[in-house]
Amino acid sequence: MDPLTRISRTVWQLAFPVGHVHLVALPDDGFALVDTGVPGSAPAVLDALARLGSHPDRLRQIVLTHCHADHMGSAADLVEATGAEVLAGAPDAPYVRGTAAEPAAVLTAAERPLHERIMADFAAAGVPPLRHVAVDRELRDGDTLDGWPEPVRVLAVPGHTPGGIALHLPASGLLFPGDVIGASPDGDRAVLGPFNVSREQAVASFRRLAALDDVGTVCVPHGGTIRENARAVLAAATPETDWR
Repeated sequence: MDPLTRISRTVWQLAFPVGHVHLVALPDDGFALVDTGVPGSAPAVLDALARLGSHPDRLRQIVLTHCHADHMGSAADLVEATGAEVLAGAPDAPYVRGTAAEPAAVLTAAERPLHERIMADFAAAGVPPLRHVAVDRELRDGDTLDGWPEPVRVLAVPGHTPGGIALHLPASGLLFPGDVIGASPDGDRAVLGPFNVSREQAVASFRRLAALDDVGTVCVPHGGTIRENARAVLAAATPETDWR
């Protein structure tokens, strides 16, 4: 199965075993990237750009939804290859830069074996060590992104990490929720993302996103894209009881 899938007129998903990446075509023939995959993913991202007829120097922006290694893991390599600017939520920026220690998730009993398995898989796969990267712009709730094909609202969604952000594109109904929202493989069920520093905050952030108008497609980093009846799928979710 081809890991590069078109989501909309301007958005493609590059699927990875852990942590999907999304590429967004910009009006100036450049691209933006939402998250970067685990360390070592840069060659696959650059190959996806080439398949879309682009070049490394046309990657303008890297937007990190949060500081975890499966999202910021290849940012440093991609900045070196492309010169792209890096944007991240302000509270997470010190963790992305490496100037502060990332807070540990508070794992539930149900989350602990999953976390152990993922860490073991990373070790078995020889995932390279995480490299930190400079943050060029710190994002806050209510900010907008420049240069995209339509208006982009930045929403603060703390809980998974202190400075997690989501991107909402009301005109096309697209939502990039970060790890606050996960989905089943076929995208017909939404769940609270696991491994949160504050479960209570994460649930509140999930509910905030679920209440948004103008959401038709949810581009989750883990699971299948929610394409059909997205608002109903989010409304039917039970984040309060997930991962108990």
